[in-house]
Amino acid sequence: MSENMHFSIFIVMERKILSQLLDWKKSKNKECLLVKGARQIGKTHIIEEFGKKCYKSAVTLNFFENPGLKEIFTRELSADEILKSMSLRLINFKLIEHQTLIFLDEIQECPQARTALKFLAQDSRFDCIASGSMLGISYKELASVPVGYEMQLDMFSMDFEEFLWAKGIDKNLIEHIKSFYLDKKKVPFDMNETMFKYLKEYMIVGGMPEVVKTFVETGNFTEVHKVQQKILASYLDDIAKYASVPEKPKARSSFLSIPKQLAKENKKFQFSLVEKGGSARKYENSLEWLRDAGLIKFCENVSLPVFPLNAYSKGNWFKIYLMDIGMLTAMYGFEMKQAIMENSLSGPAKGGIYENLIADILSKKNIPLYFYKPENNAQEIEFLLTQKTSVIPVEVKSGNNATISLNKFLEEFKPPFGIKFITGNLGVAGNKVTLPLYMAAFFR
Repeated sequence: MSENMHFSIFIVMERKILSQLLDWKKSKNKECLLVKGARQIGKTHIIEEFGKKCYKSAVTLNFFENPGLKEIFTRELSADEILKSMSLRLINFKLIEHQTLIFLDEIQECPQARTALKFLAQDSRFDCIASGSMLGISYKELASVPVGYEMQLDMFSMDFEEFLWAKGIDKNLIEHIKSFYLDKKKVPFDMNETMFKYLKEYMIVGGMPEVVKTFVETGNFTEVHKVQQKILASYLDDIAKYASVPEKPKARSSFLSIPKQLAKENKKFQFSLVEKGGSARKYENSLEWLRDAGLIKFCENVSLPVFPLNAYSKGNWFKIYLMDIGMLTAMYGFEMKQAIMENSLSGPAKGGIYENLIADILSKKNIPLYFYKPENNAQEIEFLLTQKTSVIPVEVKSGNNATISLNKFLEEFKPPFGIKFITGNLGVAGNKVTLPLYMAAFFR
């Protein structure tokens, strides 16, 4: 399914990545930009908008919509030959040195075009951005990986703050709410209740641009669910199209198992829930494929919760979250939307949804996800964050329950502070900071 949607979406829906594109344009040094992310998150439109606003000329090659354009990259890959071949295949082809953006869209459809990024970067007369999910791309398919000539940028569906912008919430109001977080002061009751209403909407809608557009325009959760089901079906179609033949059924089963994985008390990913007798050896490549496709995020357990966390990661013990909270909610069915809005959700599934919410918010800040759960121990800290060289424990509560695990962690490892995200208000007790769930959006 093409990412092309009506241009007006992005007039209304401001995206933070635009500032990163501007930074690249100002500071690049013979580097092309590769924007990676799941399909249908708006890569095409924000890059085309960037090209229109920031260049005198912009040229788009979409390998999904026009497979014939792959022919450009089947011959000599020098910049001159590539540009000459483009001029034969594109109408109104216009290049202005140092003022033209060449956009190679859906680059996963043409691995040779990715190899060509090196030569376009070396030429340096024209800026070049490529985008795609890395669906189906393996390094074996590339004649040469453009190391040193390719800057990579991960893009995600809309985060909670962008969702608020799309709803028309004033940025000054958001900054005012943020001031309570920075000052560690209790949020006024009505303001806190309003923010939780918006957060519940985000949990239901998520950040897929077409879904957000539908919600903003109609306010109809039934219509929202229809669009989400269409996107989920397209993801399953992508698995069928792009995954290797041995991985197709395994990647599909792994993806569909995630709601079950998060609905149990122990959120550790269990291969036996994918298939009876399932094993890491059988399914690990399928999970890696889903990660490369931008659909899931790993949260890895650590043997010791100290800096640097990646040095203590236990590769065989991890949780998996969907990259978009709205997609998870949709996979549970329409009744889940009702339960969230009516505050009637209970049981382990409730905890899994709130954990995935925080994972969604943190991941879209490019924060690596780790957690801490010693073997044969009920203690679990849902997330570990790093501030400079300190490790900050984070507990996520669907209510305002006791924090036995967090208290024990604070006593044993003595971090500067710990965080408890709840469905209540802000409070500080010693070195334990209690925050409303929506304030995860303000964490840096």
